[in-house]
Amino acid sequence: MTFKQKIYQYYLQLVQDKIDVFRDMIGALTEDSKNDAKGSAGDKHETALSMMHIEQEKLNTKLREVVNQKVILDKIDPSKIAQTIIVGSLVKANGIYLYMSLALPKINIEGVNVIALSPQSPLGNKLMGNVVGFTFEINGTTYLVENID
Repeated sequence: MTFKQKIYQYYLQLVQDKIDVFRDMIGALTEDSKNDAKGSAGDKHETALSMMHIEQEKLNTKLREVVNQKVILDKIDPSKIAQTIIVGSLVKANGIYLYMSLALPKINIEGVNVIALSPQSPLGNKLMGNVVGFTFEINGTTYLVENID
């Protein structure tokens, strides 16, 4: 497995783990609301059910966001190598590894820090479609694209 494929697999697992956690939390809330409905009555019961419903809606919204992230990751072919920077490219610029995909947490693979970057971010937008040797400046820092994998 290549370095880029390891990064891809790590991020895919990270997003899948988030999906599983949100589904578990939603399931637990659903179960709690069923159990609460059996033994409660009155205003206190209605308030508790309402609060659980609001929490469930929040979790469903977060779940949809993470599922959308997984859809984007699923479209990436980690074995594809392009001459220009595309979604799925691993870019080395100024010694920093940038994975063009989504805005996800920084990770460490094989002792190397990798930053996942959205193509819509200012840095991602500058990089998209460019080639090795491309230089650009953001916030007073000049960057040089050293490698594209």
